[in-house]
Amino acid sequence: MLEYLLRLALLLPVLAGLIWGSLWLTRWLQTRLGHTAADGGGRRMQLVETSLIAPGMKLAVVRFHDREILLGCTRQGMVRLGEAAVPTMAQPESE
Repeated sequence: MLEYLLRLALLLPVLAGLIWGSLWLTRWLQTRLGHTAADGGGRRMQLVETSLIAPGMKLAVVRFHDREILLGCTRQGMVRLGEAAVPTMAQPESE
């Protein structure tokens, strides 16, 4: 019984450290992927707004190449419902 408790006392902090390290590494890699300094982040697509219609169904407005695209999203997939040019006032300012 004492051997079991000693193993538990040793392995639980090791396991917690591995979990924390993997979460930190995942977050660090997500911030590094797809970002370049030349274009200010490398993002061409931006999620503008979402609206939940029903469980498993939502509408999403996505800004892509100076266009706003309305998407219908369900559990089975996505469908483009409409598209419009971005109004000049709504364009994000460059930093």
